[in-house]
Amino acid sequence: MKAIHDPGRVLAQGLADIRTQFAVPQGFPPEVLAAAEAAAARKPTDHADRTAVPFVTLDPTSSTDLDQAFAIEEAGPDLLLRYAIADVAWFVADGDAVDIEAWKRGETLYLPDGKAGLYPPVLAERAASLLPDGPRPAIVFAVRIGPDGAARLDGVERAMIRSRAKLGYATVRTQDLPPAFPELARRVRAAESARGAVRVDPPQQEVVALGHDRFALAWRPMRGAEEDNAALSLACNLAVARALLAHRTGLFRVMAGPDDRAIARLRQTARALSLPWPDALDLKAFERTLDAQDPAHAAFMTAIRRAGSGAGYAPWTPGVEPWHAAIAALYVHATAPLRRLADRFVIRAAFALANGLPVPEAVTAAFQRLPEAMARADAIAARIDRAAIDLAETVMLHGREGETFTAVVTDMDGTSARVQLEGLPIVARTRAPDAQPGQRLALRLDRADPARRTLSFIPA
Repeated sequence: MKAIHDPGRVLAQGLADIRTQFAVPQGFPPEVLAAAEAAAARKPTDHADRTAVPFVTLDPTSSTDLDQAFAIEEAGPDLLLRYAIADVAWFVADGDAVDIEAWKRGETLYLPDGKAGLYPPVLAERAASLLPDGPRPAIVFAVRIGPDGAARLDGVERAMIRSRAKLGYATVRTQDLPPAFPELARRVRAAESARGAVRVDPPQQEVVALGHDRFALAWRPMRGAEEDNAALSLACNLAVARALLAHRTGLFRVMAGPDDRAIARLRQTARALSLPWPDALDLKAFERTLDAQDPAHAAFMTAIRRAGSGAGYAPWTPGVEPWHAAIAALYVHATAPLRRLADRFVIRAAFALANGLPVPEAVTAAFQRLPEAMARADAIAARIDRAAIDLAETVMLHGREGETFTAVVTDMDGTSARVQLEGLPIVARTRAPDAQPGQRLALRLDRADPARRTLSFIPA
């Protein structure tokens, strides 16, 4: 759960209730654990020896389910990214107990107080995780990044790798990373800008104590190493997407941009946050002016993320372009197979095609089933995220009942007004039959109920 961090466990009881409400799995069935233990003992036999390549991982410091390791070298004017991805398919076979359970889950569910994994820990946090405590089997993508930032897939192989270091976003030093790491990220960002892409990565919200049972939501922006690391995954996923499309197969990540109504609502949200958004500037151009270090900008970035129609998955279909509006390109998910079911099958297809093999029938069939399975998993994850944010908001405002807040109407639905509180990253609804979008309202907090995760405002 990337939206809320709760180091003081202020939200503990509420999070327990969320787990119960959404039936978040607690552990795995015995037969799945037994199958995972047996799979973890499987010795790699089809893997080239790439243990001499100086791979490292870069993740949140506490992470143990490490999907990716990387090494970067110069290749003339290009940069060659060797991107090692956990070889989950080596351990999980189609139709086995672990695979069946993974199809039920779809993805790892994250909450501020822990996660419910897609795969049992013996695989996700040990045998398949690219930890630096010994050789691990991986699928290594060779991705060539040109001076203009364009990414091309040079090859895909099964290999044994040995990570040199488990680096953390909060503690990594420049000298720990490959020398070309920042240049590669710069090239990828330049290519994004050239094609008009804008990826919105809102900072994390953190519950902080103010004393006397008062709490607030503060923003923790993404660190530079975190943003640069995301560029590596982006480059690899773009290169894989082009390769799959060229062979008329694949499972693509697709997303439409915000519609006119959503953009109008965003303009009112910007007004509520006192962000000057010139009428002549479109949303993408305005997004490029945002600074995640600024709390108001951070709140608006979160609003943008919520404003879109949502991303989904689509198999290759003749005559249909699988477009991702935010990335402004063809895009796939292939770099987090320990956390997303779909990635395992995209990786298998890319490996087959890069090595002159037919895509397995089981993979092609999975591409047809995965959109529904992933949509179901994404919906549950989104509802859990929303519930956790609602909980944090009610905890933050609990005890402030009776106070008056200024809010801006961002949208109307009959007599119900959707409002953005000024200066706070909180969206709520109130009855306001005569309100108009853009209008400022004085609202009194009538109730902040952490048990029900609800806020109630009435006209002051």
